[in-house]
Amino acid sequence: MLYLFCVILQTTIQQILARIDVLDIVGSFVKLKKRGSNYLGLCPFHNEKTPSFTVSPAKEIFKCFGCGKSGNSISFIMEHEKLSYVEALRWLAARYNIEVEETEQSPEVKQQVQAAESLYVINNFAQQFFSNTLFNTPEGQDIGLSYLHQREFTNEVIQKFGIGYAADSRNALTQKALDSQYNPELLKKSGLVVERNGQLQDNYRDRIVFPIHNTSGKVIGFGARLIKKNDKAPKYINTPENELYVKSKILYGTYFARQAIDKADECLLVEGYTDVVSLHQAGIENVVASGGTALTIDQLRLIKKYTNNLTIVYDGDSAGVKAALRGLDLALEERLNVKMVLVPDGEDPDSYVKKIGTNAFRDFVKTNKKDFVLFQLEVSLKEAEGNPSKKADVVNAVAETISKIDKTEDFTKQQDYIKQSAELLNIDETGLTALVNKFIRNRISLTEKKLPFEEAKVFEENAKRGEESNYNDLTFELLHKDELQEREIARVLIEHGNKAWDETQKIAEHVLSELPEEDLIENSEVLKLIQELKEKGTSTVDRNFFLYHPDPKLSALAVSLLHFPFEESAHWKTDLSGGTGFQKKLFQQDYKGFKQAVSPGNEEILHTFLNTQQDTTNQQVESAINYLKLRKIKRLLLQNQADLEHADAAQQSTLLLTHLHLKQIEMDLSKKLGSVIIK
Repeated sequence: MLYLFCVILQTTIQQILARIDVLDIVGSFVKLKKRGSNYLGLCPFHNEKTPSFTVSPAKEIFKCFGCGKSGNSISFIMEHEKLSYVEALRWLAARYNIEVEETEQSPEVKQQVQAAESLYVINNFAQQFFSNTLFNTPEGQDIGLSYLHQREFTNEVIQKFGIGYAADSRNALTQKALDSQYNPELLKKSGLVVERNGQLQDNYRDRIVFPIHNTSGKVIGFGARLIKKNDKAPKYINTPENELYVKSKILYGTYFARQAIDKADECLLVEGYTDVVSLHQAGIENVVASGGTALTIDQLRLIKKYTNNLTIVYDGDSAGVKAALRGLDLALEERLNVKMVLVPDGEDPDSYVKKIGTNAFRDFVKTNKKDFVLFQLEVSLKEAEGNPSKKADVVNAVAETISKIDKTEDFTKQQDYIKQSAELLNIDETGLTALVNKFIRNRISLTEKKLPFEEAKVFEENAKRGEESNYNDLTFELLHKDELQEREIARVLIEHGNKAWDETQKIAEHVLSELPEEDLIENSEVLKLIQELKEKGTSTVDRNFFLYHPDPKLSALAVSLLHFPFEESAHWKTDLSGGTGFQKKLFQQDYKGFKQAVSPGNEEILHTFLNTQQDTTNQQVESAINYLKLRKIKRLLLQNQADLEHADAAQQSTLLLTHLHLKQIEMDLSKKLGSVIIK
């Protein structure tokens, strides 16, 4: 959270970008072998035995042809180390010994930064104090360590998580902290110290203390568990919220689990701290804890950084189930694949893994996973058994839940849920579909009220089209073609924008001057790229400008367009293509086609296969622009057609002439496009 207050100066970023070497960065984590002009290795993002991870030093990018992940040096560090963009820049700056310069901060911001830094220091001090108390004092050993050993925790796992013990003392930590010159106000803010009757005292007493780490491994807070039974005291005391600790944004154990989650492509979610520690001790490390509360949107997005697959492993009691169910709708909205596993009654993940062992626990989770939506439905149906009114409530609840699934992106998933839910409810599938659509329309209507009229109108029309569409292969083909053409414009701007179009213009200038209205661009990233060029000027056009753009979507777009071409072998160049003067595609013809091309009298056909070095960039530019112009003409034709249907006799003549004129332009553009093939 500290870095949210700081902005790294552009000069520093430019220094970092100038020093970046993709081979150096990636090679620190992946063993690479040279293959042609590129380098090959085993992908660090998925398990593979045959190398499919390729690095291009020339283009400063990487791509795995196995799992599909790609990016630049910065995105590699972000993905591999699970860092934010700013954190990745800091990591690179440290690697290349570049001093990070930041914008001048206001006194208020400086105060916040200093407070956050001080809290890190205090928390680190406290963690070491509690750990020392646990291992090196008679009370800690006799009470704290003895308790943890009884719970079958090893010293190794205790030290891994930094677990400690707070002595049954009024001011042991307080006095040590004050003696070490720590600020009393910051000690209170940290939650380690409280003021009672004008005296500073320890907040945690006779408790096992679990440090809570952020994703970088720094201690941001604590959870203190009561050892002895005491009906008057809470079982857990947690750090109050401050500059570092915001409960809704963290999950216990994320720092220790992040790489395991990424590797397994699955996150196990449990309730308590001890559940996490026990599973780690058993070798099951892709696990984090929620603290038994309903999941928040920030916690779900934290999980989504590492995987889309969430498996909730909770106690079988009703409280655990209800806590889990409260986060379901949010999980669906975040497009997470959620499964549910309940451990047997009387057990929790901590006790159960110790009871049956690691392999049996893994098998138990694997074989007992239930789809979360259907699980919720089964639980609700049991509660509503024999009560028609409650069953109606269940039908409405499941319909509302299913409506939260993004229909445009997960249409099949939504349909599957409707089908399976209708079977469990023993109701008509069509009726449930209608109810789901009703909830979708209601949500759209509520959204509309918050939008300006024009935006709301567009939103409604798009939603209606999505609901009514019956997509076929042709529709998808057309959509794909539009997407290809728009991406081609972006590729031309990134790769060739600085090249000369003619004596007066660069290609980027020509493209921007020739493009029709921006609303013809449907790809949001392509539109953003064009707007960025218009705002900052075409002089900024540079492959690296977009490759290392702070907006991850623009950076990802640039990477995806800078593909890895297949390389010609030396044998082909010398023996089959280069020495002949003809293109490879001549030799790729079947026998009939080849014979026809080389037969006497067919010199014109053969001429088309000549191996020219002609630059086709301008053709590619014109093709992409003309396609957008054609799209505009088609829109105008549709509008003109709609006007004709409602026009009087006097207007129809003018509109018909307009129609003919537009059709002629359409034909001319179609002819031009027909002669050019996009790479």
